[in-house]
Amino acid sequence: MAATSAQGWAQLRQQARSLETQTETLLHTYSQFSAQVHIPAKPTDEEKTTESKLQELLEKRDTVISQLARILDSETTLGSSALKQSNLSLLRDKLADHRRDLSRLRATLSEARSRANLLGSVRDDISAYRAANPEAAEADYMLDERNMIDRSHDTADNVLSQAYAVQEGFALQRERLANINRRITMAASQVPGINTLITRISAKKRRDGIIMGSFIAFCFLMVWFFS
Repeated sequence: MAATSAQGWAQLRQQARSLETQTETLLHTYSQFSAQVHIPAKPTDEEKTTESKLQELLEKRDTVISQLARILDSETTLGSSALKQSNLSLLRDKLADHRRDLSRLRATLSEARSRANLLGSVRDDISAYRAANPEAAEADYMLDERNMIDRSHDTADNVLSQAYAVQEGFALQRERLANINRRITMAASQVPGINTLITRISAKKRRDGIIMGSFIAFCFLMVWFFS
């Protein structure tokens, strides 16, 4: 009898876990309906089928959990019963979570559909008004065009303002560099021998440049002469 009870418990628990996995998959599918860009005004057949399957899975899981509870009540082994009681509590908690998830998703989908229907109704009213009042529709069109032009002008003004700010920043940096150069020159003029040293370094650089240029010209002439 105990072996039969243990076997029945294992089978029912495995069935409960399988139904739990199926529920999670369908909940994910059901959540996609509220994430659509264009939500249909009425539930589609796929949406209705998914919701019906979810409700059916939740009822099956409730039945399986009740059967597990009856098996647990009939057992007398305390150690085994404590472990099974923990497993049963987890199954019940998961079932309650999934029921809350379904209710939340159903409410979210209903709100999204109501919002989409309201926007669609407003668009239809605007279209009907424009169809019945072509002069007003033309005025609205011109107003929209004017607003687009104004936004374009604002964008151009912002770009120009940024360009002027960058130009001003460059001017400030150039002025700072000039000030630094003047300070260095003034400091160098106040230290004895600095100007002479700078002049010699500059002269040496010019001399090295002349020598290097002459050598390159000589090599070029030799290559051209012997080629």
